[in-house]
Amino acid sequence: MLTTAHSRQHHAFEKSPSSHMKNLDRKLQQAMNNATSKYMQRIYPLGIQRSSSSLTLSSLSLSQNSNDSSLSSSNSSWEPKVPLLYGGTFSPWGDVMVSLEMRREDDDKVSDHDVEGGEEDFDCSEPGSLHRCSWITKNSDEAYVQFHDECWGVPVYSDNRLFELLSLSGMLIDHNWTEILKRRDMYREVFADFDPSTVAKMDEDAIADISGNKELKLAECRVRCIVENAKCIQKVAKEFGSFSGYMWGHVNHRPVVGKYRHHKYIPFRTPKSEAVSKDLVRRGFRLVGPVIVYSFMQAAGMAIDHLVDCFRFPECVRLAERSWGITNVAA
Repeated sequence: MLTTAHSRQHHAFEKSPSSHMKNLDRKLQQAMNNATSKYMQRIYPLGIQRSSSSLTLSSLSLSQNSNDSSLSSSNSSWEPKVPLLYGGTFSPWGDVMVSLEMRREDDDKVSDHDVEGGEEDFDCSEPGSLHRCSWITKNSDEAYVQFHDECWGVPVYSDNRLFELLSLSGMLIDHNWTEILKRRDMYREVFADFDPSTVAKMDEDAIADISGNKELKLAECRVRCIVENAKCIQKVAKEFGSFSGYMWGHVNHRPVVGKYRHHKYIPFRTPKSEAVSKDLVRRGFRLVGPVIVYSFMQAAGMAIDHLVDCFRFPECVRLAERSWGITNVAA
């Protein structure tokens, strides 16, 4: 026989059988939001606030597995969403670097009234200064700003530089872009300027030396991923002629140009990055989840995601047009 207290508790449960599940859902959602916030702090500089209401756990997944999805995205011709990078012919460094942000799944473009209408504009430009993407703030590190101004959004075609960008993008699991950029020269030194043929030959002693270097802040498992990816790149190069040819083939050798007016509309991942991720995993690559792949695509210039009012947007589009002879950008 139930006691009075137990009876009341049992009666209350019978009246609202879903209350327990609702509490669990709220706790799960809160945990997901906290995880999203911590993850975004690695990608965006301080001062940027983004709504995470449309994010799901899967959209932040950095696992090696990707859901099957079509190679075609919602973007036309130059699929407006892919990575960017500064490279070779046009870059003063001749290198390629990092992507700036992980984006959300919403691939919709921003309309003019959305931009003018409501959300806070995060532009922190001084009067008379260059107008940059809104995630570049007064608190942004100089290395981060320089990368935005000189590298992000310029197509990269060198196998070494693409390997570098893929490796750096994978490091976003543990570090933010500013930290990665500041250690870029050290990474190049220990990984032989990201020459796949050299890195692929690294033995256990070399792996131990790199992971044991506290300045690099790379766990042994991360170093092994980079070495394994170098071996995979060699196989891909034999099949396709080059790693660059393989990667750019996924976007028909045309950068995807995203004409975004607000940073909240830039996705973390796209159907294209999911498809690329799936194929990379199939070929044995590691640390190539769809979110990391999209960051890589942005960093390598495969996707141009500067905001349309950023001074770099028209410059990067012109570089892409010059490179491929393209005259029309998808609306």
